[in-house]
Amino acid sequence: MTDRRTRLVAHARTVLRIARWEVSRSAGTLDRRTAVIGLVAVLVAGGIAAGAAGGGVALDRDLYRVGIAGDNPYYDAVDQSSALDPRPVSDPNVELVVSETHISVADTQTGRAAYSAFRDAVQSYNERQMAREENQSAAFPVVVDLEYRERDALVPTGSRVDGGAGGGGGDAGTAGGGGTDAGTGGGGGTDDGASGTAGGGPSASDAAAADDGSVDAPSLGGMAGLFGGDTSGSPASISPPFPFASLVLAFAFLVPMNFVIQAYGSSVLNERINRRGELLLVAPISPGDIVAGKTLPYLLGTVAITVAIAAAVGGGVVSVAAVVPVGLLFLASTFVGAMFARSFKELTFVTVTVSVFLTTYTFVPAIFTNITPIALISPLTLVVRDLAGESIPLGEFLFSVGPILLAAAVLFLLGVGVYREEDMFTQRPVPLKFLDALDSRISRARSVATLSALSIPFVFIAELLAIAVLFVLPIDLTVPMILVAVAVVEELAKSLHVLAAFEKARFSRTLRSSLVLGGLSGLGFFVGEKFTAIAQLAGLQSLTLGQTAFAPSGVGIADGTGVSALVVLGLFLAPLVLHAVTASVTAFGASRGRSAYGVALVGAIAIHLVYNLQVVSALG
Repeated sequence: MTDRRTRLVAHARTVLRIARWEVSRSAGTLDRRTAVIGLVAVLVAGGIAAGAAGGGVALDRDLYRVGIAGDNPYYDAVDQSSALDPRPVSDPNVELVVSETHISVADTQTGRAAYSAFRDAVQSYNERQMAREENQSAAFPVVVDLEYRERDALVPTGSRVDGGAGGGGGDAGTAGGGGTDAGTGGGGGTDDGASGTAGGGPSASDAAAADDGSVDAPSLGGMAGLFGGDTSGSPASISPPFPFASLVLAFAFLVPMNFVIQAYGSSVLNERINRRGELLLVAPISPGDIVAGKTLPYLLGTVAITVAIAAAVGGGVVSVAAVVPVGLLFLASTFVGAMFARSFKELTFVTVTVSVFLTTYTFVPAIFTNITPIALISPLTLVVRDLAGESIPLGEFLFSVGPILLAAAVLFLLGVGVYREEDMFTQRPVPLKFLDALDSRISRARSVATLSALSIPFVFIAELLAIAVLFVLPIDLTVPMILVAVAVVEELAKSLHVLAAFEKARFSRTLRSSLVLGGLSGLGFFVGEKFTAIAQLAGLQSLTLGQTAFAPSGVGIADGTGVSALVVLGLFLAPLVLHAVTASVTAFGASRGRSAYGVALVGAIAIHLVYNLQVVSALG
């Protein structure tokens, strides 16, 4: 026990010493231009956060010019709208002219859009005026509570449901409390859904000479909250939840990371090109300690930036805990890219690719926050919920950050494998270095099974990203595409390290070796695949695409009612047989060379695809 503690202390001191050396060396190479760029990045991130926290980002500020007199009763509504720019009535460059009795609209698409924005501005103004009334029941005689339910929980069309909006029960199309139609504001309501005036506030429909038939869109200003639309209030104030401002706040966390990984990748590649890392390699220090020491300052910088942004926007511990794993994955991907790249030009391509991919993975699913479980793919969803003050179950938190943490750990493991002279200071192509990284972790046949299991985080991330990208398309189109994506991703994950082992002559190129390695690869993948059961904790399998991507591994065992134990066991082991067979096919092809591997890979994907189609058909 004492010896282990002594070794741990020695490793920690080595890591800290290398970290201090990395900080001093990086600080010495930091020029004025780099410092200015870093400062600009911080200001951009702070500006985005401050703008969103201050009431939203007005992308349409002063978009439409409105001619209106200062004493016009509609002037305050126009002046308080971010989209409208009040101008003198005599200004010829306006899309809209508002008098006390008439509205003149330019006969253009812009003019019609300006008129629609004007109607929204007046409606929002009326809402704000009535919200100041002491007697709220008189100002808003009809109150609607909007509740979102799963699609399967909806009642059939024409069925009667209980009311509950505004008090007493009523028909589905009738708000309770007075029997007033939900689409009409009570007590002086107008025909366009905007409640009547209170305290002298104007009404857009009273001023317009004729309604042009345009449909009012929910306003992003006025009574709308920072984290989405209102789900309770008057019928005119109800709007769908879309956490635009909170998404902008969450995106602010990602902006500084791109500059951190640029500095980190440049430092790693500099040591390779200038052979500065040779001194560390000949020192009695393990590659793991070297990489940990070089990474530590950049990781601490990422954590510090994340904490500062979270404090500025009102985020808590959950926001920091959700974003830091994303930063770790940024660093891990950049480290591997810097180890593979042969020049700064290739490194730039790698870092841009990493940034785009990870930003897409973390940002796109978060758009569906409060709409579908698909949003939990992204850790930014946790940030959005934390900013909105919602509680987050542990299972959902692990579902979001677990694959990212595992993927980062595996990437660092692969990068450390090629942190050696024969790979660092040679100009080998990137694909060959990738195979070297895989081969570095294979010492015996059992290592093939371990690497297959370690590939699960990447498979999980790739399949989740495919689900998020294809989610908005029709089911009839996306299900086949998901099946193809699953087959391609999984067969690559089970076979690339086997190809690397054969390329390095780790094993004999015989049929027996191919079958043994294929069986071990399939077994390791099967065992690791069972960890995807965490998807059920987040409710992802309630979606059709979630069932398509993850259900084939456990088909038939979810409900064993009326099924014999032998049948359940057979269904449980069916994926194992599939993985072993397809992995053996690709292993045999890899033993015969890269061209044969390509042909075998296509065959394995076809077998996998046929199996998945049969499973989906069996699931109905």
